[in-house]
Amino acid sequence: MKTIIDIARAAGVAKSTVSRYLNGGSVSEETREKIERIIKQHNYVPNTFAQSLKAKKTSIIGTIVPRLDSFAVSQTLMGIDDELRDRQHQLLISSANQDLNREIEAIYDLARQKISGLLLLAAEITEQHLKAIRDCRVPVVVIGQQHSLLHSVIHDDFHAGYMMGKHILDKGHRRIAYLGVTERDIAVGVMRKEGFRKALAEYNGCEVRYYESGFRMNAAVEAANHLLEDWTPTIVVCGTDNIALGVMRAAFLKQIPIPSGLSVTGFGGYEITEIIHPALTTVKYHYKRAGKLAAENIISLVNRENVDMVTVLDCQIIDRESVDILYRRSI
Repeated sequence: MKTIIDIARAAGVAKSTVSRYLNGGSVSEETREKIERIIKQHNYVPNTFAQSLKAKKTSIIGTIVPRLDSFAVSQTLMGIDDELRDRQHQLLISSANQDLNREIEAIYDLARQKISGLLLLAAEITEQHLKAIRDCRVPVVVIGQQHSLLHSVIHDDFHAGYMMGKHILDKGHRRIAYLGVTERDIAVGVMRKEGFRKALAEYNGCEVRYYESGFRMNAAVEAANHLLEDWTPTIVVCGTDNIALGVMRAAFLKQIPIPSGLSVTGFGGYEITEIIHPALTTVKYHYKRAGKLAAENIISLVNRENVDMVTVLDCQIIDRESVDILYRRSI
């Protein structure tokens, strides 16, 4: 069996019914089971790109990522790919390499390849993004950032920052440095920091200073060197796990022991944070789950189904050895 028509004849249904099933549309449970049984029996594999030449809507979902060498991005992509495969859709990836212009170009490039929907992992949403999305006229779900005009899947960054603030206060830390990222990134650069500020504002007697780093580890090492020359906090709360690893590297080079000489925390829950020594205290984010939900949402939008504008995922503190206990106090 080589075509949708062959499958439809064997199943005793219309060609449009098979097409709707292959594109993730709604069919009855009985029909779905019948079509699946015939597809498996004859090892039928839909030629998605061939279908796109004939159809106005394809089963190809474009995904734009800021970079490929990121744990968060790779885990999110795994979740997206798993869900799309389960729903008979294909994933087409474009990397912007942290270049805003390339990100905008990628939106237009993917639209020209007749994608049916777009998933966007962006550090910020600008007017250029909004114009490109309007021009391309395909459903869009943003992952990791929230915008009032776009559907999004986000992590609860504000609550994550708040939990971390409460956690380090409970460990007795009062001389605190926060090493974050640019506020152009609303989720990481603003929401995590504002949640952290709220926790500290509920307790009088803290001295806290705020610093900024890039996302990459070498930028974090440089920022940490400046921070540790400028001040001597008991703890550095880092906006990402990658930044935390940079701080730990800088402390090692300065022969500052962790956690007795300096405590360090991160956000993300990267796998490496569990196997380094000392293991890193962090906030675990569910990146694969975010990718799966984003894939579910974009398919629903393609099929003109209702989707919540914002889907929020929870997170959790992972308490490990990188934070010294100065003294305990109920918060």
